[in-house]
Amino acid sequence: MRFGTGIDIAAPAARVWEIYRDVERWPEWTASVTSITALDPGPLRIGARARIRQPKLPTTVWTITELDDGRAWTWVAGGPGARTVATHVVEPRGDGGARAELSLTMTGPLGLLVAKLTAGLTDRYLALEAEGLKARAEGER
Repeated sequence: MRFGTGIDIAAPAARVWEIYRDVERWPEWTASVTSITALDPGPLRIGARARIRQPKLPTTVWTITELDDGRAWTWVAGGPGARTVATHVVEPRGDGGARAELSLTMTGPLGLLVAKLTAGLTDRYLALEAEGLKARAEGER
């Protein structure tokens, strides 16, 4: 099951990327995250892990599996019966702004059940993340 959202941001893509890639600071600008702890400190890189706490969800460890530095990354979480893949993309727009695209895909028998049970919450959290990123990049937070 796939969820996703996108948002136009009136800030350069490089600024949006700098905010987005600083994952430990996400709780400052999105209510969808309580805390993020980098388990492998340093810049985003393939194999780096982070422990994420979110309201109403179990604490989860995410591992970066794909990275196009300055543009996109994907991280994965899960275990037996469930796999969640989240992708974050920042693209420049012709007007000097940026577009952020967020997607989350849940697979596996348990993952599909969780996806159905949490669909409303997942949509809400993706929207909060997009709106918070926009506000931070545009200087409102």
